[in-house]
Amino acid sequence: MQTEGVSADAAPVLPAHWRTPLGQLAAVWLGLIVLFFPDWSAMAGQWWGSSTYNHILLIPPILGWLIAQRRREVLRLTPVGWWPGLIVFAGAGLLWLLGDFAGLSVVRQLAVVIMAQASLAAILGPEVVAGLLFPLFYMLFLVPMGDELIPFLQTLTARLTMVFLGLAHVPATIEGVFITTPAGYFEVAEACSGVKFLIAMVAYGALVGNVCFLRWSRRAAFMAVSVVVPILANGLRAFGTIWIAGWYGIRFASSFDHVFYGWVFFAVVMALCMAVGWRFFDRSVESAMIDPEAITARSLVRRLRVMRLSGSIAMPVMLAIALAFIGWGGAASWLTAKLPEGTRLPAIEGWEPVATDDGVNWTPLYGGSDRHVRMRFRNAAGDTVDVAFALYANQGKGHEAGGFGQGALPLGSHWAWERPGPAVGVAKSDVIQAPGPERRLCLTWYRSGDLLTGSNLALRLHVMVDHLLLRRQATAVLILSVSDRLDHDPAAALTAFIAAAGPVDRLIAGMGG
Repeated sequence: MQTEGVSADAAPVLPAHWRTPLGQLAAVWLGLIVLFFPDWSAMAGQWWGSSTYNHILLIPPILGWLIAQRRREVLRLTPVGWWPGLIVFAGAGLLWLLGDFAGLSVVRQLAVVIMAQASLAAILGPEVVAGLLFPLFYMLFLVPMGDELIPFLQTLTARLTMVFLGLAHVPATIEGVFITTPAGYFEVAEACSGVKFLIAMVAYGALVGNVCFLRWSRRAAFMAVSVVVPILANGLRAFGTIWIAGWYGIRFASSFDHVFYGWVFFAVVMALCMAVGWRFFDRSVESAMIDPEAITARSLVRRLRVMRLSGSIAMPVMLAIALAFIGWGGAASWLTAKLPEGTRLPAIEGWEPVATDDGVNWTPLYGGSDRHVRMRFRNAAGDTVDVAFALYANQGKGHEAGGFGQGALPLGSHWAWERPGPAVGVAKSDVIQAPGPERRLCLTWYRSGDLLTGSNLALRLHVMVDHLLLRRQATAVLILSVSDRLDHDPAAALTAFIAAAGPVDRLIAGMGG
């Protein structure tokens, strides 16, 4: 007589009570991929096309391996439909909607991954969730996150580089992310921020912490090493490039940086981290990854199991939730405010409009704007102020006023952020720098409805509320900028211009009609 189940020694056989839930889960996941295909496709495109996220191509096979490690034990658990999973699923759907309204692709992508996790919880229940807890957590590494850390890591790398240069007795000065030494003028660019290695090491550290350690103190220590060491190593890399440039020239140092540091240095650092952690590994190769008997015996799991719901009910409920949020987002995307025919050139006492085609190499970026204009004003003292203005009939994907790489510091340009500028009301104040060096003081305001702010976050929250309530509101962006190349004080020039132009909200309203 053959009994159904899984023994510790036999190859795992799929029990009958697992077949229907797994089929339901497969159908739900396929439906989520179809319904949110643009988000999954965008994620896959970043995995393949962005060197920062190439390591994520390894995450799906790693997830399969993690599940295979636990398959014998997980099949001894009992899958049951679980209605709290629907609440998490609805919360993820709301998160997707808010990310869609704010034009934040990373939030939408995070939401679709959480929907996949929540649907597993709704179909298979708390016992299976407990058994697959780490693989479910590791799914979050599918989301290409990390670009948000680049400005902070650039600044941190520059400061670490100065520390190493000081220890090596190399004279150097620093301005934001720009370092000047006798060997030349160096920028800690976005590509040198170390974000690629850091996020890859965090994913690697989490995997090693789960597979190789049992004690949480050792897991936490290894994760700390996985965060701190890449940051220090990247500072050492930047120092090494500058130090080598002092001996062999900038061209040789740049080539050496891309070959040695790009392909060898970080591999050595990763190997050293693993070698240090090796002697502290406390999980036996033969030990099981989970204990199914301990999971089923937990009082919390037993209490959660009573919240049952048939999978055949959970499936259409999740479909309805997903369609509702997609429909809501679609309705908001069609909201378009009425705009004037064109923008108006303001008349400012004491300031005359002048030509802008004098070779100035700063052009703000307004991707997806419906109206935009750039002009320049000069007063009798010779102060020159650049004015950039843009109008958006709606905020959404591809036309976000405060989107990544938009505004005063255009994406892909030779300009880089140096430091915050002097505070001027609610404006966002930045000093940016280009090789030369040339610096610009830039003030940015956003206007939407009654909101006037320099905060990108405040604008996004305002747009979220507008879209949730299906309100039609235009958004305006105003940037005032002054270069230091004419030996005039940029802050004084902007102060004089703002005083002559009057209240900023009135200036924006006048230009936008």
